[in-house]
Amino acid sequence: MAVRAAVLPAIGSPLEITGIDLPDPGPGQVRVRLAAAGVCHSDLSLTDGTMRVPVPAVLGHEGAGTVLAVGEEVTHVAPGDAVVLNWAPSCGTCHACGLGEVWLCANALGGAAAVHARTTGGTDLHPGLNVAAFAEETVVAASCVLPLPDGVPLAAAALLGCAVLTGYGAVHHSARVRAGETVAVFGAGGVGLATLQAARIAGAGRIVAVDVSPAKEELARRAGATDYVVASENTPREIRALTGGQGVDVSVECAGRAVSIRAAWESTRRGGRTTVVGIGGKDQQVTFNALEIFHWGRTLSGCVYGNANPAEDLPVLAAHVRAGRLDLDALVTERIALDGIPAAFENMRAGKGGRALVVF
Repeated sequence: MAVRAAVLPAIGSPLEITGIDLPDPGPGQVRVRLAAAGVCHSDLSLTDGTMRVPVPAVLGHEGAGTVLAVGEEVTHVAPGDAVVLNWAPSCGTCHACGLGEVWLCANALGGAAAVHARTTGGTDLHPGLNVAAFAEETVVAASCVLPLPDGVPLAAAALLGCAVLTGYGAVHHSARVRAGETVAVFGAGGVGLATLQAARIAGAGRIVAVDVSPAKEELARRAGATDYVVASENTPREIRALTGGQGVDVSVECAGRAVSIRAAWESTRRGGRTTVVGIGGKDQQVTFNALEIFHWGRTLSGCVYGNANPAEDLPVLAAHVRAGRLDLDALVTERIALDGIPAAFENMRAGKGGRALVVF
């Protein structure tokens, strides 16, 4: 029986909500009925070619659901289990995995080249980022499903698969924020809001949220921001004024834009850390002169998928949810149906809202 899905027919084309036919799970595969899927900026980046995958493709990579069936050799989940989708499973054998840096796995997106399903008209489809979560059901490699710990609502758990894991990891694994440190978060979308919560959980002192939209202040403060700055050319000066003229200990950039990366760098104190989470295009060029790199002594680092190990971090995040420290509902600004994804993309382009959640 066909299921409905959001399909990207070609780079630059609008999404099509259409019926697809899924195969039965083969050896090492799992079929999942989606409960919810988050609409992430990375999905938007696939549509415009900033990130490239084979097309046509079923998009969506942040999801959670219930196992319907498993193929041979699958032992860690069974039908009826609640699971979170892991869009970047590590292979365990490449150089990065050998170093323990599983978030940099060279083979993590190898599944995106496979044929995932077919349209009801017979056209081959690929899974955009391995898991094809913008569909009522999906079939994925067993390595792409992680058992959901008890005590986490299934629909909200979708956010653990990307936004929360990325924001938490940026704070705890990449920037390694210590209690009492000052933090600035650039961008108050889904990942930015998760980063603000993670900074609060880490015990950061002053937490400054920065966004181009004044309308996001309430969202940011609910997530943990103590201060809110509307982005402008004066942003670094405003942040230094809030921190005794020094700048923050840590800046986390979540927008992937040259201007905000540069602003995050300039807002960081001498000897501080600037972490870039946002995915920008090749045209987003950031420049530094040799003298300032020496003089400021700052660390500038990229951060892929929160520098996280999903299998290890998911139970930690679930514990924060159960304890009330991590509020998943605070990240969601809109609950939509599958047909609402194109409009959610437009809201992201316009810089509106936090995380839209497709609830099936």
